Amino acid sequence: MAEPAGPVLVVIPTYQERENIALIVKRVHAAVPDADVLVVDDGSPDGTGEIADEMAAADERVKVLHRTEKAGLGAAYVAGFGLALAGPYQVIVEMDADGSHAPEDLPELLAALDSGGGADLVLGSRYVPGGRVVNWPAHRQVLSRGANVYARLALGAPVKDITGGYRAFRRQVLEELDIATVASTGYCFQVDMAWRALQAGFRVREVPITFTERELGASKMSTAVMFEALHRIASWGLQHRFRRFRRSSTPA
Repeated sequence: MAEPAGPVLVVIPTYQERENIALIVKRVHAAVPDADVLVVDDGSPDGTGEIADEMAAADERVKVLHRTEKAGLGAAYVAGFGLALAGPYQVIVEMDADGSHAPEDLPELLAALDSGGGADLVLGSRYVPGGRVVNWPAHRQVLSRGANVYARLALGAPVKDITGGYRAFRRQVLEELDIATVASTGYCFQVDMAWRALQAGFRVREVPITFTERELGASKMSTAVMFEALHRIASWGLQHRFRRFRRSSTPA
């Protein structure tokens, strides 16, 4: 099912990340020098997009996609994935700009695409052995772990960290999942993509990462984002169980 790993594009969505973007791109290239980086900026008023343009002018490995408004994490990734599929990239990575996803873990994610027969989608996981969370307050850890348990129970998905946003996809996964139909706009985009990959029969593997709370800037998490995730996950779970029930009750 999987094709050989090839050129890598790291997609980094940004909104108000001027303190972080230059450093995170530098760390990506220190970890994986041959990777290209695509900064998808949602019209940041703080000048993040302009800083990204300066980096792109100085380094051909840096690309920038400017969007005119803040339309949500999922929409930014879908736009970035679309550009990736229009290019030569065989591996597409998603990563936050705020430093919570350590670029130093990226070689391990990429290696998991090739080792032991290879995965099709590799999830950087906080909740498998070896994974860690650093500097998160207790209530955030409870919320995150609770969200993952909720998603695992609702969907029956054999994934410990289905809400995490540090991932490496083979090109074929994004081509076959028809990303243009992904409507999730907030953090439930992560659940949506992993669930679609599992349902399509792709090989999904988790590798441990160290997740570190941002030191600069502000989190984009909101109550609306959380409620979107709760509603959508419940809906997907019910649909999945209904389909299984119909199949089991249909005479052979």
